[in-house]
Amino acid sequence: MAIKGALLDLSGTLHIDNAVTPRAVEALRELRAAGVKVRFVTNSTKTSDETLYAKLAKLGFELERSEIFTSLSAAKRLVQEKGYRPLLLLEDDALEQFAGIEQSEPYNAVVVGLAPSKFDYAHMDCAFTALLSGADLVGIHRAKYYASSESVLSMGPGGFIAALEYASGKQATLVGKPKKEFYQLALADIGLQDSPESVAMIGDDVLADLGGGAQELGLKRFLVRTGKYRAGDEDKAEVPLDGTFDTFAQCAAMIIGR
Repeated sequence: MAIKGALLDLSGTLHIDNAVTPRAVEALRELRAAGVKVRFVTNSTKTSDETLYAKLAKLGFELERSEIFTSLSAAKRLVQEKGYRPLLLLEDDALEQFAGIEQSEPYNAVVVGLAPSKFDYAHMDCAFTALLSGADLVGIHRAKYYASSESVLSMGPGGFIAALEYASGKQATLVGKPKKEFYQLALADIGLQDSPESVAMIGDDVLADLGGGAQELGLKRFLVRTGKYRAGDEDKAEVPLDGTFDTFAQCAAMIIGR
């Protein structure tokens, strides 16, 4: 079946920090020109959605703000639906996304994203105390690590969420990739929710991008050898992938038949 849509990871796939992966800008343009419907699905949580959009535009990517689906937005939606008064372990830029939401004690939820400046004992102990007092634990995603540069991996939020789970005895509710519901939001937006087998998911994380919901929904799953990819990652997939490529641009070329 021809691929009609593509869900694209951002960090590690289209760019690594402020560097664009080879020919990613041109490849995105070519995908659109071939009629492939594109949406961006990301677990990026260090910055607000607006800051992320501005960064991508500055890097040269042609996209609309509404095409970006972030786990940060999914977390905000959950907070609003549940009526949470959260303690937010997020970077200051990401906190802007939650403006207008009450964040005072007593907290009834702890929300954890990628927040290097907040992963110290004082913040973690505050979160632990809130959990012991009855607050729910929400993990925006639980990636083990991410590519902070082209050659360096840095610890993701997964280990810190696991620490809070272990200390409090609570299980975190996750909202970002690879949750099925997160992918379904993007599929519905491109009108392909009833034919997920015609949609490609492209990313650099075999588990967080291409496992879970991507596998369950039957998306075509393509791994790229950029970002956090390490040799042998493709072998970690529970179900064999549909392909592995050196770059996003090479994967896009295959999709459009070049």
